[in-house]
Amino acid sequence: MAVAASAASSPPTRPRGDGPLAALFIAPALLGFLVFLLWPTLRGIWLSFTRFNLLTPAEPVGLDNYERMLNDPIFWESMKATVSYVVINIGVQTVAALGIAVLLQRLTRSALLRSVVLTPYLVSNVVAGIVFLWILDTQMGIGNEIVVALGVDRIPFLTDETWAIPVIALINVWRHVGYTALLLFAGLQAIPNIMYEAARVDGAGEWRMFWRVTLPLLRPVLAVVLIMTMIGSFQVFDTVAVTTMGGPANATNVLQFYIYGTAFGRFQFGYASAMSVALLVVLSAITVLQYRLTRAGHSDLG
Repeated sequence: MAVAASAASSPPTRPRGDGPLAALFIAPALLGFLVFLLWPTLRGIWLSFTRFNLLTPAEPVGLDNYERMLNDPIFWESMKATVSYVVINIGVQTVAALGIAVLLQRLTRSALLRSVVLTPYLVSNVVAGIVFLWILDTQMGIGNEIVVALGVDRIPFLTDETWAIPVIALINVWRHVGYTALLLFAGLQAIPNIMYEAARVDGAGEWRMFWRVTLPLLRPVLAVVLIMTMIGSFQVFDTVAVTTMGGPANATNVLQFYIYGTAFGRFQFGYASAMSVALLVVLSAITVLQYRLTRAGHSDLG
């Protein structure tokens, strides 16, 4: 009885939680976040208020870099080129990816076809840029040979100010559209079939079901995909670097390429950091605005 009484009076032992094990799994990702993202971001913000060229200690200059940025015509040309690229890339990619995703869901269940759709995404941007540089070469590219065979004059796809940005945007659409389509396809899989069955009972065809059922219920996934592709599009660099090098006449001198040239070409790391901070602010504002306007955190399925 005494033993039972003492056992009853002793506090119950709490089961050991999974906290230490969770911390162990999180630690590598957290370390990578701190070393490769948070610290460079904070240091970049600090460098944006300095004059720094790697050879001498950073010299504080206050808001001089930001004042220079506002009065820099090349910066605004780069921003204009970047926005033009983003509009074309996001517009074409979203429409094409949505169409592919709907076709994959409504017409086929083939895993092989899904793999084929994803294939361009497995090619790196640099390789894709080099291949299309050869294909679209004005004199010897097979693309222009086809154009000539159709009875049209050769088109300077990557050497003309009018063509360069749209062509670069379409190159990246070709590479990323399959991945975007599979993200949207995953969202379509979450829509219950009963929704489509009810729409058919009401006499709705495929086109009407797309506008009345698919698109509204896909909105949260589509909103997140738009945010991801928007952020990625503003950071375009490698395709430009291997195809046009910012030309012709700064027509493709997108913001990331201009920042890179300023930092590693002219060693003006303070000014380059200021432009990077400006890009960070722009992307943050666009992300928040998109999230609120598209109500990405709310689903009509609830």
